[in-house]
Amino acid sequence: MSGPAIETFPVGPLHCNCTVLADESTGEAVVIDPGDEPERILRVLTSMKWKPIALLHTHAHLDHITGSRVVKEATGAAIRLHDADRQLYEALPEQAAFFGFRAQTPLPLDAPLSDGETIRFGRFSLKALHTPGHTPGSTCFELEGDVPRLFSGDTLFRRSIGRTDLWGGDTEAILTSIRERLFALPQDTAVVCGHGPGTTIGEERRLNPFVGIG
Repeated sequence: MSGPAIETFPVGPLHCNCTVLADESTGEAVVIDPGDEPERILRVLTSMKWKPIALLHTHAHLDHITGSRVVKEATGAAIRLHDADRQLYEALPEQAAFFGFRAQTPLPLDAPLSDGETIRFGRFSLKALHTPGHTPGSTCFELEGDVPRLFSGDTLFRRSIGRTDLWGGDTEAILTSIRERLFALPQDTAVVCGHGPGTTIGEERRLNPFVGIG
């Protein structure tokens, strides 16, 4: 069985990488980090005739959640986030004001994500990995299969890690999350980061100056 269809594209002024994954045989899809430009996300879904069943959030910073309201209203997809980031999610208007933006009050969250949870869409599934550090509720999503893939949000970047100087950030926690959870994944796992270019687990294990361990 081949893998799901995957479309990744940057959205918003902070260029958050939004990803749509879909089972093309059933049309069921999930959206990871609908952070902004909801009309663009909806155009992708509509053009491919994909029906999202969940909006999955790697964490609750504004550039990863601002588009969720409109996408939810248009599709009915569940808004999923780890409960440890609920306070941050509900403070979206305050987050936006801090950066000189405006944002509506977010819609209520649906069932919170839990560590180890399997999120199914059609014949495929993602596994939620709680990786606190960038925020308390930061969560990565692992797509298992012949070509393993990880959606790391702002926990792991190519040759970098997520910042920890914002609310709820914890440097020791993010390093532990990366070393113990992410670096334990298969070394050929492709990583789709929350911003910027992708990488692999093996590359970052060898070459990341913050956490590389050879």
